[in-house]
Amino acid sequence: MFILFENENLYTLAAELGRELQIPVYSKEQKLPSFNKQAPYSFLVLTEKHLELQQSDNEMGPFFIDFNDKDLHYRIQRSTRKNEALARAVGLKKNNSPVVFDLTAGLGRDAFVLAQLGCTLHLFEKDKIIAALLRDGLRRTYKKNATNQVEQMTLHAGDALKLLADVAKKFPPDVLYLDPMFPHRTKTALVKKEMRILRSIVGDDLDSSLLFKEAQKYAKDRVVCKRPRHAPFVSDAPPSMSIKTKKHRFDVYLQHR
Repeated sequence: MFILFENENLYTLAAELGRELQIPVYSKEQKLPSFNKQAPYSFLVLTEKHLELQQSDNEMGPFFIDFNDKDLHYRIQRSTRKNEALARAVGLKKNNSPVVFDLTAGLGRDAFVLAQLGCTLHLFEKDKIIAALLRDGLRRTYKKNATNQVEQMTLHAGDALKLLADVAKKFPPDVLYLDPMFPHRTKTALVKKEMRILRSIVGDDLDSSLLFKEAQKYAKDRVVCKRPRHAPFVSDAPPSMSIKTKKHRFDVYLQHR
């Protein structure tokens, strides 16, 4: 992995990002080191508009996180506290806007929907590349419209298992939400470009069971786990209830303290 920057005006930002991610930085005019041409590799490109991920085989084209994406915008326009399954799963009601910890933020789309509906979100992303793309997407969205709910979203770059205790002390969560990347059996689970890219970078969440158990220690109200509709539960214990959509299922584990 390495970073390319589009022009000299971006050198300082590229150098800072390179130090943070601990990966080398090159300008587009520089000669790149040799890579294994037989094995596709990924690299980041810093442009005047955004930070994007590219792959050497160009199979999926450049990718960047865009919270103004038409599909997400369509979902936002039609989402209410009553008809959005995720909103019902986290217990979002007329007079209740919970503090939600998204422990597997990924591309941040579910968190963005909840923020638009009034929740306060803390996003955890352990993969440093995805976290950098997510931070860039949040920054651009806030810059474009500083009055929107991006200001209700705080990103914590790092492993939730290591960060959770300290963040929970400062911002006690009502709900902890998990959308772990589980091993897939069929290619149909990877139809969308975004999911293929996310899996290629992050891989499977092999510590999902441990993360779920840790989440139960800190949730005041509930833990919510998103699963494929017919997948097994993340825990041996069945959920308190499940809210189903056409493709997914939100398993809700109410806390009894």
